[in-house]
Amino acid sequence: MSHSDEQIPAEQQTRSTSGKWWFAAIIVVVLGGGVYFYASREPAMAEKTPPSPGKGATQIAPVAVVASRNSDVGVYLTGLGNVTPLNTVSVKSRVDGQLMEIRFREGQNVSKGDLLAQLDSRPFQVQLTQAEGQIARDRELLNNARLDLQRYKQLWHQNSIPKQQLDTQEALVRQLEGTVKIDQGQVDSAKLQISYCRITAPISGRVGLRQVDPGNIVHAGDANGLVTITQLQPVAVIFPIPEDNLPKLIGKMKGGGRLKVDAYDREQKQKLASGTLLTMDNQIDPTTGTVKLKAVFPNSSNELFPNQFVNARLLLETLHDVVVVPAAAIQRGAQGTFVYLVKADSTVTVQPVTVGATQNDEIAVTAGLQAGVQVVVDGAERLRDGGKIEVKQAGVKKGPGSVKTPGSDKGSNKERKKASH
Repeated sequence: MSHSDEQIPAEQQTRSTSGKWWFAAIIVVVLGGGVYFYASREPAMAEKTPPSPGKGATQIAPVAVVASRNSDVGVYLTGLGNVTPLNTVSVKSRVDGQLMEIRFREGQNVSKGDLLAQLDSRPFQVQLTQAEGQIARDRELLNNARLDLQRYKQLWHQNSIPKQQLDTQEALVRQLEGTVKIDQGQVDSAKLQISYCRITAPISGRVGLRQVDPGNIVHAGDANGLVTITQLQPVAVIFPIPEDNLPKLIGKMKGGGRLKVDAYDREQKQKLASGTLLTMDNQIDPTTGTVKLKAVFPNSSNELFPNQFVNARLLLETLHDVVVVPAAAIQRGAQGTFVYLVKADSTVTVQPVTVGATQNDEIAVTAGLQAGVQVVVDGAERLRDGGKIEVKQAGVKKGPGSVKTPGSDKGSNKERKKASH
């Protein structure tokens, strides 16, 4: 190999190395230009960004307000209750026999004494006939024995018969009297069996689903029976309350007044029925720390159904003429419960309050607030003590504890504008 051939690879290697340095230099220049361009735009963008709150700019928060007022508030004890019938009876046959006919419709309301079913009574009619024949024969034997006794008494007074014969006749009369009583019992038993063939309703209420079809043989020992009757009017609701509320409840019950209980649906929005407290259980459940109460409801329109779950609300007492505000006005923080009180200069101040009972969407304020002052009910999450506000909508009560929120009158405002034009 010649010397010139050894120099060619070295020259190529030199060109390749210089090319890499030029490429790296170009990349560095491009990156430097981008950093300079971004840095030059940052002051201009900072000038266009609005100042943040607290750095020379005052933020005005739109809120809705409502005035506190005086009202009566009920103190309630609540619990998840279960509708329980006062009486439930499983109607069963008291004799064995064939079911001839059914006299009720499933789901029908029946009264006490209504005929529900009829069994075949012919076997018991035969027994009755036999018992009546037996008692008729034994009565004649008794009558004859009594006549003989009268004759023996006369003969004994005449010393014509021994005393033993008279005593034997007296014993025979008493024996036949006992036989007649036994026969009378058999007659009454047969008549009772015949009456049991007519199955009647023992209580008033609603019948359930039929358990036996006509034509089947039923027995007194059948477990299911024919049908179940449940008393629905009146009906009871059993619900628990915490044991801590027991002293107040006992004090109210000792006063002799009947405490009102309302039953609400699961969402506690719709009242189903109203009743009164009947009694309480005689012991506290140690596993839950609660005691069971029993309330009675007339249930005249069948609002409550057995085994239905309801929210029971027991009215313990009524607080008269207390300050109330909507529940939305009450705020909670590290310092406790408070409200944002609206001042005359369109600012708010934090007012600590003590809350009491809740009724519907309103809360009673027992301390820290007077009636007739404006409190914030919407937009409180953007407020701080001394902050400026703009009242977008004054709260107008539409019902217990309900207020209008900002924007709720947009439709009516548009109509008024059209009317003014």
